[in-house]
Amino acid sequence: MLKLICIFTFALVSIQSRSAEEWKSRLIYQVITDRFAKTDNDITPCDDLHDYCGGTFRGIVNNLDYITGMGFNAIWISPVVENINKGYHGYWAKNFYNINPNFGTKQDFKDLIRACHKRDVWIMIDVVANHVGPVGDNFTDIVPFSNASFYHSSCPILDFSNETQLLDCRLADLPDLSQENNATKELLLNWIHEFVQEYHIDGIRLDTAPYLPRKFLSEFAETAGVFTIGEVFVGNFSYIAPYQEYLPGILNYPLNDALRDVFQKQNSMKQIQEYYQLANHLWKDQTLLGVFIDNHDIPRFLNKTHNLTNFKAAIAFSILSVGIPIVYQGDEQAFHGGEDPENREPLWTSMDVGSEMYEWITDLIAIKSKTQIFSENQTEIDCDDNFYAFSRGKLLAVFTNDLKTQTRIIENQQLYSDGTILCNLLKEGQEEDCVTVEKSSINITLRKGETKIYYPVTSEEMNLSTLIYSGLFAITLSFGLILHFCL
Repeated sequence: MLKLICIFTFALVSIQSRSAEEWKSRLIYQVITDRFAKTDNDITPCDDLHDYCGGTFRGIVNNLDYITGMGFNAIWISPVVENINKGYHGYWAKNFYNINPNFGTKQDFKDLIRACHKRDVWIMIDVVANHVGPVGDNFTDIVPFSNASFYHSSCPILDFSNETQLLDCRLADLPDLSQENNATKELLLNWIHEFVQEYHIDGIRLDTAPYLPRKFLSEFAETAGVFTIGEVFVGNFSYIAPYQEYLPGILNYPLNDALRDVFQKQNSMKQIQEYYQLANHLWKDQTLLGVFIDNHDIPRFLNKTHNLTNFKAAIAFSILSVGIPIVYQGDEQAFHGGEDPENREPLWTSMDVGSEMYEWITDLIAIKSKTQIFSENQTEIDCDDNFYAFSRGKLLAVFTNDLKTQTRIIENQQLYSDGTILCNLLKEGQEEDCVTVEKSSINITLRKGETKIYYPVTSEEMNLSTLIYSGLFAITLSFGLILHFCL
């Protein structure tokens, strides 16, 4: 017990940076190491998505420009410990003290972290404390949990609403560690403390949080000493919200459900309104929630629809709304894989920095960084079945899930004074897309499902922008006339 107390104290004293508060201004790119890039940048497709495909730590280092080029300043990486055969995803631990040799050496992993930190890119590591790899009841090769005393008795989870079964039985037949056992708990806590210290980890994504005792969740996050975000794979508010009493961050599945219903299935946008009506009362701190559209556990958004316009809107909402944005590798290339492992496609076949989605995400992150809305409250401005608008600071984000033209007049708004010029920062052409606030009202038009992000500009900025555009137009017109007469 004294040893654990010392660990807790040392963790709090020795790691002061990378706190929950600091993570609020980070934008996370989720990487599956085995599926991101190979060391030699080979782009041969993978024949079997159920097994290792060849991605490495060195492959990530060699392609950091691809990630930072979009503006991301944090990377969530799949579990790095040694796994049993075919554990390419990292969730089948074999040896907690070794780095997975399929990804590289310990030094390769340290080099990756060092390369990221030189760019002010933080590292969040996926961690599994609930179970080990599928070895049945033969624990001999599992380090350090090499005998049955570290585990619960073998039983399947038959009822996922039964908390006792979640805590004590096996998820997908994976041997379930007994955190109530002091020996098991001490080994896990010592390991995560030493792991964070040795590799200078900035954050933790804790897998399968509901399958772990709640008191242990708090102890684990405290001992890690860095911001920890937990996976509670449930969209039910009454079930998921209480977990923020034990972990600072939670992956926001309720919002994910709402955004997929609205933008993927094109249900009423009032579902977003209904989400926030609950969220504002039930979440302890929405600014620490992980906001995402896709990840490695669910079919991709585009698997059920080919509506790229709505996908762009959903991504925009996830990046600009309150919370910590997480974008899953491949979203920037409009990947459309289905159930696991089809949603874990190798990225190296399609790393196009000129793709429509890559540029879209780059623009959105640039807007968030420019407007510095990270700490601003989010306020609903307008909502109906096919229209939703919210503000954060002076930014006004406007969305629709309908490809038909949507025109709305936002009346009696208190955000901007009359005469304020609002310009769309997501304009895709050269021509200005601006509106002027008149009689406390804003006239908004969205065509073909477009998303608009309005921000106020001064009249001087507006005149300069118009002058630049007019000059470019004049030059283009003159050049065209010269070519006409010459030909």
